[in-house]
Amino acid sequence: MITKKHKKLKIALISVAVVLVLITGGFYIYTLDYYRADDTAITAMATGEITTDRVGSDIIVYPPSSRDLKTALIFYPGGKVEYTAYVPILQQLAREGLTCVLVKMPFNLAVFDIKAADGIYDLIPDIEHWFIGGHSLGGAMASSYVGNNSDKLEGLILLGSYPVNDAALPTLAVYGSEDIKLDTSKLESLDNVVEIVGGNHAQFGNYGSQDGDGTASITREDQQAEAVAVIMALVETVIED
Repeated sequence: MITKKHKKLKIALISVAVVLVLITGGFYIYTLDYYRADDTAITAMATGEITTDRVGSDIIVYPPSSRDLKTALIFYPGGKVEYTAYVPILQQLAREGLTCVLVKMPFNLAVFDIKAADGIYDLIPDIEHWFIGGHSLGGAMASSYVGNNSDKLEGLILLGSYPVNDAALPTLAVYGSEDIKLDTSKLESLDNVVEIVGGNHAQFGNYGSQDGDGTASITREDQQAEAVAVIMALVETVIED
């Protein structure tokens, strides 16, 4: 015979199960709504003079052998952005001599694999200098990774992002003047902050416009070119010291 106590317990368990199903379903729907890489990024993956290879789920962009700095950047993509959207800007960095490793994140959210960089170092054993960085949420999570791994890295690069702890590494933050998503007050502790006049939040990647972002007054190409120039200035300064 089922007692009232057992009935209440059964109802409670069913209620918990229903809530878990709703939460799981809601999260799944949430992850399906993300920013897709645009045609430029898709084309960049398939063509071009820069070697761009998939290694597992990640992408490695190699510099020309004549310009290889034996230096690599591990890059965490922005939240809810298809990671291939960052191939164009990483190819530009590769042209300047920097090997770039673009990490695919679970559900397009770097918060679910902050330690992803741990699996990257052995992929390119001839690299002599390692940097890490990312865009938006990806940059914040790259900063979080640095907290316990500064001995493996020589610099941190943040695009439209901010540090979540005090990194014991040379750190560069780059943001667009029209970026209204970024809380720039969180950059006040940094010595090396560069504002790209006319740039916004989304144009560091190739995924179209982003909800809540400001309107850029420069092109995506110009914003990325300016970002590449200041990133390479930091990289070259660090590795030459």
